[in-house]
Amino acid sequence: MSPLRLFRTVAVAEAITWALLLGGMFLKYVTETTELGVRIGGMLHGAVFIAYCLTTVLVAVDQRWSLGRTVAGLACSVPPFATIPFDRYAERRGLLGSSWRLREVPPATAPEKVAGWLIRKPAQGAAAGVAAVAVLFGVALLVGPPV
Repeated sequence: MSPLRLFRTVAVAEAITWALLLGGMFLKYVTETTELGVRIGGMLHGAVFIAYCLTTVLVAVDQRWSLGRTVAGLACSVPPFATIPFDRYAERRGLLGSSWRLREVPPATAPEKVAGWLIRKPAQGAAAGVAAVAVLFGVALLVGPPV
């Protein structure tokens, strides 16, 4: 999977889970019918939010984004649906390549070494990504909901 396809998939998933969460909030606070939508939508959104942030950092390291662009990509996970316009912006600016740079180029920095390992070993990288999302999601559950 290319950086473009991975980033786009996770960016769209993040926007979809925002829609689910907002729909759940409508049912809970406006129609006062059920809070099930917030529970399910909130949990799904939380997991995909973490996955989007991790994916953004991985792609940013591999594609050599500036710190400002990386922070902008991460910040776009906060407002609803902002990951979609950022994905389009990144593609238009050539920030999302069709291949992984660190598959061909030896890593030079510590973040590149980690990203390079994740990219060169896709099965282990995917497993590490799922594990990271699970651990961070568990920590978020322990800390509690945002105030």
